[in-house]
Amino acid sequence: MTIATTAQPVAKPSGRTAAEPAESAGPVASAPLDLGELTGLRTVPARHPWRWAAGLATLVVLAQFAHGLATNPAWDWATFRLYFSADTILQAVGRTVELTAYGTVLGFVLGAGVAAMRLSRSAILQSVAWAYVWVFRSIPLIVQLVFWFNLSYLYKRFGVGIPFGPTFGDFETMGVLGALGAAVLGLGLHQAAFAAEIIRGGVLGVDPGQREAAAALGVPRWRQAWRIILPQAMRGILPSAANEVISLFKGTSVVYVMAIGELFYQVQVVYGRTGRVVPLLMVATVWYVLLTTVLSIGQYYVERYFARGADRTPPPTPLQRARSLARGLRARTATAVALGGRS
Repeated sequence: MTIATTAQPVAKPSGRTAAEPAESAGPVASAPLDLGELTGLRTVPARHPWRWAAGLATLVVLAQFAHGLATNPAWDWATFRLYFSADTILQAVGRTVELTAYGTVLGFVLGAGVAAMRLSRSAILQSVAWAYVWVFRSIPLIVQLVFWFNLSYLYKRFGVGIPFGPTFGDFETMGVLGALGAAVLGLGLHQAAFAAEIIRGGVLGVDPGQREAAAALGVPRWRQAWRIILPQAMRGILPSAANEVISLFKGTSVVYVMAIGELFYQVQVVYGRTGRVVPLLMVATVWYVLLTTVLSIGQYYVERYFARGADRTPPPTPLQRARSLARGLRARTATAVALGGRS
């Protein structure tokens, strides 16, 4: 006897075939969509009136602010143009950049050491590092700067020798630690406390399995830290570190208490002599914005460099987008010229 392998649908009074599932067997499958029924329908885009109203109100406020900047004589743009590129202001900008660079290098070098101490297995090193971070994060920067500026009052001379024993040589504190040295030391020590926590957080953010796998393969500890842990930790360190560098750049204005000719101090000197407070403050503001923008651009490219392992196809940079746009415009222009020549 032969058994049929395919079932033929049997018509039923209800209009449903035997191949169709019964209602009691489970949910009924949705019928296929008939595209012909959608032909005559009109597509209505979603409307967001409040979004457009908020955007329009924002543009109106920005236009009013720009109009005030252009027409209000109190801004005194003539004085702004006169002092923006003056020699004294440019020298002060250079001194601000110098303080930022020295403070950043010293702060992150010391911060890396403090972070390593906090991550070590020695209870003594952990306690000393914790105390350092606690003290220097608790004391305001301006107090630290004034303290280091007056260090020669507490210690007239520094010596080199055996601890609690004889010294082999000494030198006067005033001759070594001047105003600029005290400012760099204060900025660096203050920055090191924050840098240590940033570095420690980035290292702790790396999966412990990475270190365990490297140790299982016999990779030396220094190579684990330099080639495996640090490149991955940098992705977490960089955003906060760049934010701290920008904060330090603006925080250099605090050294005006030490009469160092950085940007804010020099602007104060000029408007104290001329009485043009607002335009001179705008000079400092624009320079701070420009230099912060440069730092932000550098941060973008450094983060992009260290994100190579996590993002295989990073988005194009603004320069790459501009080049792509220029190539597209040249290609369209050449095509239009060629079609015009044929006609």
